[in-house]
Amino acid sequence: MDYTKYDKPVIGRGCAFGTNELGEPCAKSVGGAMKLHEEAWLEEYPDNFPTDIFEVRFKNTRRSFYQNVNNLDLKVGDIVAVEAQPGHDVGIISLTGDMVARQMHRIGFNPQNGEFKKIYRKARPYDIEKWQEAIALEHDTMIRSRQIAAEMGLDMKIGDVEYQADKIKAIFYYIADGRVDFRELIKVFAEQFHIRIEMKQIGARQEAGRIGGIGACGRELCCSSWVSSFSSVTTGAARVQDLSLNPQKLAGQCSKLKCCLMYEYDVYADARRSMPRLREPLQTLEGEFFLVKTDVLARQMTFSSSKESWSNLVTISASRVREILAANRNGEKVDSLLGSDYEPEVEEPTYRTEEDSITRFDKAKKRKKKRNKSRGEGEKSQPQSENPQSENPQVAKIQSGVPQGDKPQGEKQGGRHHNGKHRRHNRNNNKPQE
Repeated sequence: MDYTKYDKPVIGRGCAFGTNELGEPCAKSVGGAMKLHEEAWLEEYPDNFPTDIFEVRFKNTRRSFYQNVNNLDLKVGDIVAVEAQPGHDVGIISLTGDMVARQMHRIGFNPQNGEFKKIYRKARPYDIEKWQEAIALEHDTMIRSRQIAAEMGLDMKIGDVEYQADKIKAIFYYIADGRVDFRELIKVFAEQFHIRIEMKQIGARQEAGRIGGIGACGRELCCSSWVSSFSSVTTGAARVQDLSLNPQKLAGQCSKLKCCLMYEYDVYADARRSMPRLREPLQTLEGEFFLVKTDVLARQMTFSSSKESWSNLVTISASRVREILAANRNGEKVDSLLGSDYEPEVEEPTYRTEEDSITRFDKAKKRKKKRNKSRGEGEKSQPQSENPQSENPQVAKIQSGVPQGDKPQGEKQGGRHHNGKHRRHNRNNNKPQE
């Protein structure tokens, strides 16, 4: 079948709808529009244990395992109609082969009554058309259900609504701090929407995974991209990693501690076991030094000479701390924290070119040239050399000064030009020479 036109992919469903050459509704799988995507890293290898069990994904993070009882030729990305209670649902094949067994073992999946639900067929145009109609009802149903819950005064928040493909049943996902009696709410929902109601309580982390978003690191939330099982996170993980106990920085979009605090926890915990433990300050001839900071991965410890403030900070290695502790336990005081074998690190010179300068794009300021104003009519500015006597001795003598009362003959009015018959003056004593 040749697909000719597709609409924008439906976020959370992982598919795009369109029409084929015959004008019938059709759909195709879109990898970037789904939650909890997986990497088929065993795709190039043959299946060691051929199985008829497939993983089928639905809206957002809901997945389940189904059995191919009709021996259909299925592959990843096929849209299939599967068994539901009651009726049928439509999903997308997400895992096949050996990966299915690994996934079932990882999440601890057990089939109900020892039997798997069945895969009926590949989705037909009629199934896809009904599926589109069900998806179009979800947003309005969620908004209306929130209004009804608020009018009834229930302390709960409905975060998502998922319709079954045949529009017989809908799943309402909600979060609540305590236990909620929603028996009357189910009756109102059934009368309002004319469907079967299934209420499913989820946690704040599961809600963030279903809704999705961008984390503080700039990437998609881990709970909506690959994390399917959540581990307990405490503030102890932040203390072990020397992180600031700031709730605004440690909390994620779900208002819980970030899951990524546990990613490197084991590395820091193992590194801390090999670090020396201090219960008292280090004793030296220079005084007592108190521990203020520990760099676990670099295996360095920073000490201060004052217990109240950070002053005279000295950073030494963990091995040096053990040496000082051994000496203090024997009643000895070391000369200094650094030791006699300490050699200061010599920083290598760094060479910076004009390309590395942060001001290379700034416009150079043009310097304004100062113009010498004429002191009288007809006066012209002349450049003065550093040593006037070496260039023109007559000009040097003129600049040395002539008494205003004894102006030589031939001097022009308003100027300092003289004729050749002026008296010569000595620069040292200003006496006329014969």
